[in-house]
Amino acid sequence: MSTESLDFLLTSESVTEGHPDKVCDLIADAVLDANIGPDPNARVACEVLCKGGRVVLAGEITSKAGLKKASYEEIVREVIDGVGYVDPAEPFHATGVKILNFLSRQSKEIGGAVTKATDAKKKDQGAGDQGIMFGYATDETPELLPLPIVLAHRLTRGLAEARRAGEVAWLRPDGKSQVTVAYEGGRPAHVETVLISTQHRADVTREEIAEWFRANLAPKALGGWMRDGIRFVANPSGSFILGGPSADAGVTGRKIIVDSYGGAARHGGGAWSGKDPSKVDRSGAYFCRWAARQVVKQGIARRAEIQVSYAIGEAKPMSVAVETFGTGDAKAAVALISSFDFRPAAICEQLNLRRPIYRSTTNYGHFGKPGLPWEE
Repeated sequence: MSTESLDFLLTSESVTEGHPDKVCDLIADAVLDANIGPDPNARVACEVLCKGGRVVLAGEITSKAGLKKASYEEIVREVIDGVGYVDPAEPFHATGVKILNFLSRQSKEIGGAVTKATDAKKKDQGAGDQGIMFGYATDETPELLPLPIVLAHRLTRGLAEARRAGEVAWLRPDGKSQVTVAYEGGRPAHVETVLISTQHRADVTREEIAEWFRANLAPKALGGWMRDGIRFVANPSGSFILGGPSADAGVTGRKIIVDSYGGAARHGGGAWSGKDPSKVDRSGAYFCRWAARQVVKQGIARRAEIQVSYAIGEAKPMSVAVETFGTGDAKAAVALISSFDFRPAAICEQLNLRRPIYRSTTNYGHFGKPGLPWEE
């Protein structure tokens, strides 16, 4: 069904790298990179939980990298330090956290099904699990992403950049943003509301934060979408002094809509961080994004959503579907997508996924950033 005649509001959110869930995602992707760098065929499924002064590593890793327990502890502390949690007065800081390691090897049954697909006479890589994945693209921004999520990411990235540059001394690592855009006829018309919640030093007032937000951060982040009449909201809960894992539990995989399309498109439900590319949750979603981009870039449709489904151990997808929402030539889109190879091994080869690129994906969206192969 076409949505081009609809008028509606769409809201998307983003979080900074200091958000508890994103700290966990970054640790998981750092563990992945540390294994897949020395061993391109490493099988990694790393889950992380952070709370107070503890970090828990769990999951399954089979790798020739030979990382010892001390190596994983070094990775965790380096990530936490890089994010900015270094204050020994807080429970969660790089040098003081206690790290509990419950990583084990991957199941031989899963490993065997992935290494040699069960549906092919010749050796091929099977899917690492069953599931459905989606990819989406729209021509409403240069990034081929929905405008609300693009602006939300600019705000949270702006918070982190201002903190690291010392632009304001009171910023701390944890933070969120939320942007509401009004659409007319299915196209973005103007920004309605912009919200930030940022962790801060105790001696700054909410009014000071709001003024800096309106006068400095918002104009930089919104660019040409800045206008009179936008409703700006800063720290609606009041003070936000204690943040990050010192205050709230963080877990990998809880920000899947932030990672993808901000709610403008469907999501298969599988998280991405901490998973090597044999897991089609990740590689399938990345390839669907690449495929949707081709539909839009070639002018076949203004919007495109791709769905693929897999069975564990089988190389050939169970299904591939294309939706153009009445914005172009649906038959041409189907013909184009039908020419792409959605087998896991082919995806890994085409996008060159068996290399340590995953820490660069973790924060501010897995899409729309230059240098990522599915965005080329």
